[in-house]
Amino acid sequence: MSQWADSLERLAGEVLPEPVYRYFRQGARDGVSAGEASAAWDRYRFLPSVLRDVTEVDCSTTALGTSLSSPLAIAPTTLQRAAHPEGELAMARAVAQAGSLLVVSSNSGSTFEEIAATGVRWWLQAYVPADREACKPLLRRAVEAGARAVVLTADTPVVGVKYDGAAATVWDVVDPALLRVNFRPPPVDSLGHASGDSLGDLKATDLGPADIARLGEETGLPVVVKGVLRPEDARRCVEAGAAAIWVSNHGGRQLDYAAATAHCLAAVADEVGSDAEVYVDGGVRSARHVLSAVSLGARAVFLGRLPLYALAVDGGDGVARLLAELGAELEDAMRLVGVSGLNACHPQGSGLHVQDVTDRSAEHPMGP
Repeated sequence: MSQWADSLERLAGEVLPEPVYRYFRQGARDGVSAGEASAAWDRYRFLPSVLRDVTEVDCSTTALGTSLSSPLAIAPTTLQRAAHPEGELAMARAVAQAGSLLVVSSNSGSTFEEIAATGVRWWLQAYVPADREACKPLLRRAVEAGARAVVLTADTPVVGVKYDGAAATVWDVVDPALLRVNFRPPPVDSLGHASGDSLGDLKATDLGPADIARLGEETGLPVVVKGVLRPEDARRCVEAGAAAIWVSNHGGRQLDYAAATAHCLAAVADEVGSDAEVYVDGGVRSARHVLSAVSLGARAVFLGRLPLYALAVDGGDGVARLLAELGAELEDAMRLVGVSGLNACHPQGSGLHVQDVTDRSAEHPMGP
């Protein structure tokens, strides 16, 4: 990673209000899972191949039929307008310029229509509320605005506890108008007061495989299930109709002490095989991490906090610079490990391997 990209978290801390910066950085409870994420990727080592023609290197791939310039894509994050006034619109323009993919939070502070007008290819991230009817207007609006897939977040029956102590929280300093703008206004009573839980704040604690099929039927879009760490859960999702499995522990923001995604990816990918695409996020900070993820079975690798920090530091230009630098670093890494295309990195190939240095018996092929 470049020195600039490596300093993004610190630089963001210099420009953001402290409660906002803390909210972006923090994990659930003691922050163990959040803190372990990057180090888990650092444990992998490459066994490069030599005498390979790497004059031309192709980093491109696809995700559910959408062409991407590289496996790098942007995970959903809320409060982007608290990071930068243009929020999701600046993020979207940078992602479109990079030929990447944006997953838009259902809590976005910019309308789906505004985001779509940037020309970005985008998916909707959605929570299923206890009242299944409550999310239908949001889903319809996303479909009408051009969303290409819906990402079901499956690891949030309740919101993980964050420790702020006596300090002001992000909710004390952020204007509520900076999020949830795509939800329909709640009904009001005769006094003009909002009534009921029409926005679907109460998340479903009975989420099940049937919800995957329901989302697909209601939207007509492929469904990605995000928040999967166990192979058997991945299999249940695929059998229920999921088009892709997203290995994620919510950036360590839900269950603290959840396993690092770097340690779960290979088993999930092995279980899913060619039945569905597999993606991953969590602690990815460099092209080396990206290449490890691809070699372990990920078709796309999603960045969460890093582009959010880049947005805070330099708006859309910061996000564009981040994606450009990581893309260039990925090309360089591919040449050095001896592969000219990402297909050669697929774990079903033979030749190059990526190895967990804490477990010398665990080698995963990177392809010929």
